Amino acid sequence: MLGLFMVLPVLALYIDDYSGASPFLLGVTLGIYGLTQALLQIPLGLLSDRIGRGPVIVGGLVVFIIGSIIAANADSITGLIIGRAVQGAGAIASTLMALVSDLTSEENRTKSMAAIGASIGLSFMLAMILGPAISSAMGLSGIFWVTAVLGLIGIFVFLVAVPRTVSVSAIARP
Repeated sequence: MLGLFMVLPVLALYIDDYSGASPFLLGVTLGIYGLTQALLQIPLGLLSDRIGRGPVIVGGLVVFIIGSIIAANADSITGLIIGRAVQGAGAIASTLMALVSDLTSEENRTKSMAAIGASIGLSFMLAMILGPAISSAMGLSGIFWVTAVLGLIGIFVFLVAVPRTVSVSAIARP
């Protein structure tokens, strides 16, 4: 979430650096991430029910990293839009919420979901500070490189620190 939010306060400042940019395409660039997220949350959530949470989470983070790299290397607004769309295609929020439900007891689930909400709010606050700082030091592409690194860190943390669970489809069988 931090990587997603860091772009918000600075994208409009850098949009003229991209060939073919217009105010309309700036809006598309900002919104396409959310659109691809919205379109893929349910299908990827259902996929995680079939094949397990882990492969979907890692796969989604890999797709997000690829999108970040595409956006970091973009020199046109079209490339930036494609990168943001691919970032959004790594739609794992529903799968992460399902994983939290899998790993927490009924009594602790509300606290866990509240902690996730608080971390999203904290990420937004930090992004409003870090986004301008990173972009002033490294440009807009620097933000996308940082998000790619954050995605790699996310994969590492998931693989090392998150307990393994049995896939939901395996649990449902008698």
